[in-house]
Amino acid sequence: MLPILLASFLFVLLMAVISAYGYRAYVRPSRIYDRIGGVAEAVDSEAAPTRPKDVVVRVIEQVGEQIPLSPADQTATKRELVMAGFRAEGSIRILYGIKALLCLVMFLFALTIHRHLTDNPVLRIVFLLGGTALGYFAPGMYLEKLVKKRQTKLRLSLPDALDMMVVSVEAGLGLDQALQYVGHEIEETHPELSEELEIVGLEMRAGKRRAEALRHLADRTGEGELRKLVAILVQTDRFGTSMGESLRTHSDFMRMRRKQEAEERAAKVGVKLVFPIFFFILPSMMIVAGGPAVLQIFQSLLPLAHSFSAGK
Repeated sequence: MLPILLASFLFVLLMAVISAYGYRAYVRPSRIYDRIGGVAEAVDSEAAPTRPKDVVVRVIEQVGEQIPLSPADQTATKRELVMAGFRAEGSIRILYGIKALLCLVMFLFALTIHRHLTDNPVLRIVFLLGGTALGYFAPGMYLEKLVKKRQTKLRLSLPDALDMMVVSVEAGLGLDQALQYVGHEIEETHPELSEELEIVGLEMRAGKRRAEALRHLADRTGEGELRKLVAILVQTDRFGTSMGESLRTHSDFMRMRRKQEAEERAAKVGVKLVFPIFFFILPSMMIVAGGPAVLQIFQSLLPLAHSFSAGK
């Protein structure tokens, strides 16, 4: 019974992962293309046909709407979602809907198999609570992983963007035009940073001050290197110093820091290899080196022990 339940759960989980990937990779882009192509058709036709939301997403969003949230939780969750790249209005509801549904699924799964694992009632209750807590906290941990992954991509794409920005500023472009040009040029290689720079350009076009738009960039991403770059740009713009020289100095500093971080990671390799060597490689070497000698010792000592025991 237990193998069938495990196989069924894994099958449902695999189907859910495939459905989510198919929605993000195929269904969602096709809807965007349909909307872009439908703009020209809506000029001639009064009622352009619109496709309904995906059923799964709508159900998850409706479940998330029923969960009460405090303003502080909403603000913190929305900030994490924006840092991960999710800016839709219903992202918070979808996240908490996923938490609620996954919590229910894990509770039912734990309730189904906990009788087959142990006969201790305390351990059964602990297993039920642990499975339910895992279902609730797993989406949050995955969201934190997405945030860190996106911040790493932004940090690694900054040196290339800074080089292009230095060239653009020294060629005579202003900071606003340089940001727009760099965001357009790195769209294929670094889409995350390109998207953030395009948002900065849109905010400045909407009437926000340059310093405010740049500070919003630092707050949206939460990346330390971007915060430093924003501080440099704001101070340079305020005091009227050379923008190209400031950017070039910061670019050189970032290269030096990345080199130092690489050297630091290389220096830690020896310490990190101590435990694998001690627990995995050293026992194997001792068995290979000392195994034949130990066998010979046993072959020599065992007959003597039998002869002494027989003589007594």
